[in-house]
Amino acid sequence: MSELEFHAGHAAIVGRPNVGKSTLLNRLIGQKISITSRKPQTTRHRVCGIVNTPRAQCAFVDTPGFQTGGTNALRGMMNRSVTRALAEVDVVVFVLAAPRFTPDDERVAQLLPASVPLVIAANKVDRLDDRSRLLPYIDGLQRQLAPRAIVPVSAQTGYQVDVLLREIEAALPAQPPLYPADQLTDRDERFFASEFIREKVFRLLGDELPYATAVSIERFEHAGKLRRIHATIHVDKSSHKAIVIGEGGERLKAIASSARKDMEALFEGKVFLQVWVKVRRGWADDAAQLRRFGYD
Repeated sequence: MSELEFHAGHAAIVGRPNVGKSTLLNRLIGQKISITSRKPQTTRHRVCGIVNTPRAQCAFVDTPGFQTGGTNALRGMMNRSVTRALAEVDVVVFVLAAPRFTPDDERVAQLLPASVPLVIAANKVDRLDDRSRLLPYIDGLQRQLAPRAIVPVSAQTGYQVDVLLREIEAALPAQPPLYPADQLTDRDERFFASEFIREKVFRLLGDELPYATAVSIERFEHAGKLRRIHATIHVDKSSHKAIVIGEGGERLKAIASSARKDMEALFEGKVFLQVWVKVRRGWADDAAQLRRFGYD
């Protein structure tokens, strides 16, 4: 295939919180690189996952859901991450939870650059009892947003994700690959270690713990196929620390054990993981602390 026939570029996956952006990225990549939970605001960082096919190379950028409620340094950082991604990509993939188009969806739509090709992923169609509802929904989106394509998908089951990928590939510019063929992501192992731990905090503690939780990697040693990782979970209050640790340390052990399994699957090697919990009040509104935790 000649260079002119090959397409390559970056595609931003955007949408309001909790519409399935990270699940869609993981499905497209075929491997877990973006953390998920039923809580909105789980994704805080831009995560790039690279898909190679015979026709194209697409670097997907999973963005935080655009934050419309309240203001602090963390929410401001997340919104800046979204707007930067939109300014730097070749295609925008706007994820909606079909058949809804909420006021928050509309606010995200207003941010979309008119000069960048738009593909809409109408997600969660596996949850619809009557898929005939999709026809008027798609017609309304076409008239309102005039996208290049609208593809009903289920990121959870994989339904029509291959169709969505082909539409995105066709919208990318004709050029040679931007990344080596064996590169999966632009993030390093330290990043994924911290993200997998944070995901388990959200997943295992449910509604008991507020969002004021961050993870830092204090030590990361790599010897052969063994990683020795020392991490700290930062919480806002002493009461939150007790929740994370649990009676006899059982909850913290469960968090570390589950995160370690995800790390071993991605890193393809054994992981020795130690996790501590510290109270760091007000970190989510402290720019210096946010930078320390890898936010920008």
